Amino acid sequence: MNKPENFEFKAEMKQLLHLIIHSLYTNPEIFIRELISNSSDALNKIRFRQLTDTNIIDANISLAINIQANKEDSSFSIEDSGIGMTKDELVNNIGTIASSGTTEFLNQLKAENSGKADINQLIGKFGVGFYSVFMVTDEVTIETRSSELNSVAYKWISCGENNFTIEESDRQTRGTKISFKLKEEYKKYAEEYNIEQAINKFSNFVDFPIYINDKEIKRVTAIWQLKKEDITDEQLDEFYKFISNDYQKPLSHLVLNIEGNINFKSILFIPETAPAALFRDVNESTLHLYVNRVFIQNDAKALLPDYLRFVKGVVDTEDLPLNVSREFTQNSPVMAKIKNVLTSRILSWIEDLAAKESDQFRKFYDNFSSLLKTGLYTDFANKNKIIDLLRFESTKTKENEMISLKEYVLRMKSDQKEIYYISGTSRELVENNPNIEYFKKNEIEVLFFTDPVDVFIIPYIDNYEEKLIKSIDKTDIDFSVNDKKTDENAEKNTEEKTGIISKFKEILKDKVEDVVVSKRLVSSPVSLVVGNTGMDSQMEKVMQMINKDFQSSKKILEVNVNHKLIENLNRIYNENNNSEILETAINQLFESVLLIEGQIKDPNEFVKRMIGFMTEATE
Repeated sequence: MNKPENFEFKAEMKQLLHLIIHSLYTNPEIFIRELISNSSDALNKIRFRQLTDTNIIDANISLAINIQANKEDSSFSIEDSGIGMTKDELVNNIGTIASSGTTEFLNQLKAENSGKADINQLIGKFGVGFYSVFMVTDEVTIETRSSELNSVAYKWISCGENNFTIEESDRQTRGTKISFKLKEEYKKYAEEYNIEQAINKFSNFVDFPIYINDKEIKRVTAIWQLKKEDITDEQLDEFYKFISNDYQKPLSHLVLNIEGNINFKSILFIPETAPAALFRDVNESTLHLYVNRVFIQNDAKALLPDYLRFVKGVVDTEDLPLNVSREFTQNSPVMAKIKNVLTSRILSWIEDLAAKESDQFRKFYDNFSSLLKTGLYTDFANKNKIIDLLRFESTKTKENEMISLKEYVLRMKSDQKEIYYISGTSRELVENNPNIEYFKKNEIEVLFFTDPVDVFIIPYIDNYEEKLIKSIDKTDIDFSVNDKKTDENAEKNTEEKTGIISKFKEILKDKVEDVVVSKRLVSSPVSLVVGNTGMDSQMEKVMQMINKDFQSSKKILEVNVNHKLIENLNRIYNENNNSEILETAINQLFESVLLIEGQIKDPNEFVKRMIGFMTEATE
């Protein structure tokens, strides 16, 4: 056997190892994942080679990963029956990090931002996975034999600082064995329980048997690698529960196998119910990311836009290198491409639910629509898709029935130019709002915006199919959808009531922007509406919740001159325009609409005035 041959690292290895240990990896147990992923990679290579070439050594041995650990002496080894390495491959593959390019990497690291360069953009050039082992040991031995016929086995030894040695080994079988002693503070990883926990966490779907001290550990089938038609609903349900820790079955699932500019396999789930803290818990786990069945992240937020973070599942890609740091994938162009594909496919999936499974879609919408809607002001590329997924109750829908904007437009009146909505906290409240009376009378459909998020999304929709979306609380409503006879009667009535309108303006001059004759009221005497640039009342309530110092703008009071009470007040005005009852009644009417909107500031005064009226009426 030859004497050990000494090789010096061609880079500042000590500094680089410090970077790997302290900057790239946050959990020491990651070394188990890295070593298993390397073994899995070697096994995949020999399995692929055997498809076309059986002219290799040990052609019939089983493909497996064997871990031996002894907590008494803190020893740890991992061995595979994979493709193995030649001497040159030991130097070049295990020594990738020692290539001349490493010096360039370190120089760049120092030059950018005073030594704080973006490691995400740099580290992918180097095979650093194996070197994570130096977090937990001071010296590593590799024994390997290539699958080539008549190959020689070699032993590689290094302390990971300045150099490594290579010598011939007496290893007889094909494959690679990595062995070392754990540092005192990490000797817990020589215990079977801790090793198995790490495997369950990171390497549960590796496609080869894994043994710990000759005992095979139970693993979960990577069902996303199966053909779609071979996956049963029972498998999907159990897999969902496994990755989500949910006791319920999922509401729906989607199986993807994407090939082309980007390659990945995925199984996605929509949960049956939303978590209690859907908006508050931004740390809610979303997608599990794997590379060739090796676990990378359990919450790959970079793969989904925030408004789709309710989706659970797994993504497995071959397009991310296994030797890249697992901790820094957020800025990868590959991740961005996968995100774009996933976003488009998920929105199409929800569209299919709406078209083909209405009950499932309604459950989804009740649970997750508030979060979905936020995509309107964060994802402009998919804005139209999200708009088509919106659903609302309306004046023409039954309780709990909802329609889309497309359906609304299809059943609009022929002379209707705008899409109308009213916002509030519940269907009951908006249905009884005075401003809706004209629309009900003329059978013009009005959408109910009762989700608190709705008032924020309107500015991002503005119009649909070239029809403006407008709140019926605004003054600039198109009332041309009406008959001329009604308009003529209203005009005549207005002329007769100019006196009482002027009295309203006189008494309420500091409280309202203006007083006008209403075209929208039918059975109510008065209502408040908003000027063209103002916020509707629901939006103002939300703003007051956000900012307690927010000041509501003055509104416009509309008066129904056909109402019996207004006619009575007009008669009193014509008899005595300074009658005390006029001021009392006008203030009471004004505060009654403030009460309806939840904006009354002094309910005591309102109640006192009401009791006065009741007392006078009962004498």
